[in-house]
Amino acid sequence: MIETIYIARHVLGFRLNWINTNWKSPTGLPRDPPLAAYGEVQAQELAAYFLALPEEKRPTIILSSPYYRCLQTSKPTSQALEVPIYVEHGLSEWYSPVAPGTGLHPRPSSATVMQTYFSEIDPSWSSIWYPTRRGEDVEALHERANGVLDLLITEVEKRFGVKHKNILLVSHAATVIVLCRALLAQPDLPLRVGCCSISELSRKSNAAGVLGAWEAKDLASGSHLKEGASRDWGLEDIQIANGKVISDQGVPGTQEEEDNCGPQIHRSSL
Repeated sequence: MIETIYIARHVLGFRLNWINTNWKSPTGLPRDPPLAAYGEVQAQELAAYFLALPEEKRPTIILSSPYYRCLQTSKPTSQALEVPIYVEHGLSEWYSPVAPGTGLHPRPSSATVMQTYFSEIDPSWSSIWYPTRRGEDVEALHERANGVLDLLITEVEKRFGVKHKNILLVSHAATVIVLCRALLAQPDLPLRVGCCSISELSRKSNAAGVLGAWEAKDLASGSHLKEGASRDWGLEDIQIANGKVISDQGVPGTQEEEDNCGPQIHRSSL
């Protein structure tokens, strides 16, 4: 049974309004920037933190968003701890709803394709959830987190038994926030997460189920980083107009592409 869940936000990448607008996606996927040089240092600091933990407290499995910057963040920890990376689309970036007629949001490639970039990936894990390419409002984002966690935790325990007591999830700011809220059953929890910050949640003794069965040992901590966590973000930073999340532009020419989304397995089958 899983006893501890670590949740890390990806480290500092080349964001359009952060460091440099002159970046190229290694995968060719729009909105999939690589890490900045400073981010690569943070990724090593993340690995050093987990390696310094007592062996019984270290994560023995990493489940990462399929975006390049999250996999880059995961790689040093995977190498240091000699544990696999499983690609989970349910941990993907949050996009606001697409504006009508502008296309769909991008979707990263499968684990098998991403393994050509990161040999640490074990493609035997099939994603249990795909976010819609049409984007999500905040309520839908929370629903995704609830659904992903309910299926993911149960699937890991079903598939691996007692092998994995500690797991590491690597994701993005908005997704990290709603994952923590779901595990704590605190949907309005105020939380800002910086790049490469770590949250640690422990299972309550005799707790049943997944959602609300955890207590926070640490939330969005940057104490493991020499310079501390940077570029913190919270859901309060979302742009709102007329009570709704401002829509985003899709990728031109993708309107007719497939949007396989939602759970890929069902709770009743576990």
